[in-house]
Amino acid sequence: MIELFSADTPNGKKIGIMLEEIGFEYRVTNVDLGKGEQFEEKFRNISPFSKIPVIIDHENNNEAIFESGAILMYLGERSNKFYDKENRNKINQWLMAQMGYVGPIIGQHHQFHHYNPGKSKFGEERYFKISKSIYKDLDERLSQSKYLAGENYSIADIATWPWIARHEWHDIGLKNFQNLTRWYLDIAKREGVIKGYNFMKKGEPIPLP
Repeated sequence: MIELFSADTPNGKKIGIMLEEIGFEYRVTNVDLGKGEQFEEKFRNISPFSKIPVIIDHENNNEAIFESGAILMYLGERSNKFYDKENRNKINQWLMAQMGYVGPIIGQHHQFHHYNPGKSKFGEERYFKISKSIYKDLDERLSQSKYLAGENYSIADIATWPWIARHEWHDIGLKNFQNLTRWYLDIAKREGVIKGYNFMKKGEPIPLP
């Protein structure tokens, strides 16, 4: 049994999707970010930076894993799915690109453009511009291969897809990017993605372009 500590965010959805895709039994423990539960000592014992998501693998000596990229790597190795050894170097590169660039930049775009519009013209313009560049870069990559790390679906796609799933917040226009849209819709049809996107059981439909 995997216990997933999370809130309903793109990083949380990554792990919900992965757990559904690999078919592992899991339960969700909600961490209420609005109430500051991520800062409580009990949670900080498993997440030293007070960040979600975290998993505890109760079938593996109660191993606790924090950071969503590390969790995906752990589950990929544990299940032997979506983390092919022969293509691991390429998968790791695209996974780290999501962790270090795509997620943080689009996350800042959410803060300035969606949550706090009008508070910083510089912040809004800066992160809109870079987020649009990310769309272009991903679209270019996906003109060359079916998935981010090559011809096979991997944890790099699972990591990146939930951030693009908030395309309605971005006001960039997903449908203007043909290859990115094709990739997004192909993944959106997967049963594990549909279930994992709704891992908090809120009945959320996947936003279409």
